[in-house]
Amino acid sequence: MASDVTVPHTYAESHIGDTATEAGAAANQAAANKIAKYDELASTHIFYVDSVAIETGGTWNHRAVEIVQEIGRRVTLMTGEPRESIFLSQQLSIALQSSYVVAFLNTFDAD
Repeated sequence: MASDVTVPHTYAESHIGDTATEAGAAANQAAANKIAKYDELASTHIFYVDSVAIETGGTWNHRAVEIVQEIGRRVTLMTGEPRESIFLSQQLSIALQSSYVVAFLNTFDAD
């Protein structure tokens, strides 16, 4: 089994026209692109190309939300903790924010 997460830049020039009028437009487009890209893998892999796409501005595509909620439900069945979906989405958000900080700091000159 394999999965992939894509994080399109909400404010990139290529997305700004769409994201200015529709929340999640970049995430939805990235998800559609991923499904097309990995379509061939369906014959050899179990690949969840329903796709998890989360914009740098924080908007998740609808399928990403559904996948995280489903994983949370399954973990809840094992642990008994009803907030597993919330914990998982928080952990993913924090991981993304941390990577944004690293990327931003790497734009500065060390001198």
